[in-house]
Amino acid sequence: MEVPCVRVPRKEGEETRRELAETDLIDDDYEIAVADGSLYIPVTDPEAVADDLEIVVRGAAERDDQVTPADLLEFDPSYERLGSAALLDEDDSDRADTIANAILESDLPVETVLNKASKVKGETRVRDWELLAGDDTEVVHREYGCEFLLDLSAVYFSPRLATERHRVSQQVTEDERAFDMFAGVGPFVVPFAKRGAEVVGVDVNPDAVEYLEENARRNGVEDRVTAINDDVREVTDEYADWADRVVMNLPHSADEFLESAVQVAGDDCVFHYYDIQHEDDPFGPGERVIREVAEPEYDVTVETRHTVRSYAPHELNVCLDVRLERKNRTA
Repeated sequence: MEVPCVRVPRKEGEETRRELAETDLIDDDYEIAVADGSLYIPVTDPEAVADDLEIVVRGAAERDDQVTPADLLEFDPSYERLGSAALLDEDDSDRADTIANAILESDLPVETVLNKASKVKGETRVRDWELLAGDDTEVVHREYGCEFLLDLSAVYFSPRLATERHRVSQQVTEDERAFDMFAGVGPFVVPFAKRGAEVVGVDVNPDAVEYLEENARRNGVEDRVTAINDDVREVTDEYADWADRVVMNLPHSADEFLESAVQVAGDDCVFHYYDIQHEDDPFGPGERVIREVAEPEYDVTVETRHTVRSYAPHELNVCLDVRLERKNRTA
């Protein structure tokens, strides 16, 4: 069958395979092949592969020795992978236990199985989890060469946004000053810092900020990261006119923080503004409110209108990449 593969010289094959495995991009349904001095590694999402890797489409042999949860059940179960954990969203406890047992008996490298026990709650956006297998809710997640330690019961984290975080981080250049208004455990902050930026990450959740500091250390960027536990509106005075880039990933209420974001913006600043809107006009409300707050002090240019994912029936999670250029720049 024709599938997308990363092609690398054999001498670089193991390192590349390891990097792809850390980001859960290897397609385990197909065999890795060697031909003409190159290694061909099947991948699940070619658009999520780092830009410096070559993608080719070629025939690949299907693996017949990998036991999946679906092989052990009479249906294909739905779950997310986060490091060595599998995350379920099942209302029926018996069905959840059945799926958890199948996951553990399969060949998936999973040690922990968790089932969602509540919706995201409160200002810190955490949820309750039922521990079906494993010791606790703390996991190590890897994406695009970065490692994140986090406790799902104490912080908010979505593995589904890995590709979006990578899209944004690839825009960051060395010596930028970036400000993440809702930083969590650092999934934007850490890759920004690894690209050479100086980054400030703010979050109201003290547990998230502790993990952010730990993740900065784990990835060797603690000297370029400042982590602040506070409401971001209380700290923007200290960083007025400071930022070259601002991340606003709080899609249900980012508009409430736009005045603070504009206060942080320097003379030439890019906002990554996340929103959830109806599919009939997913970008208009965000663009209008940004212009309302930033103009006339800034010229506002929407550089990218990007759909991140479907959020609910007829609702889209979107991102506006918006450049603000101050009309009367400081000397």
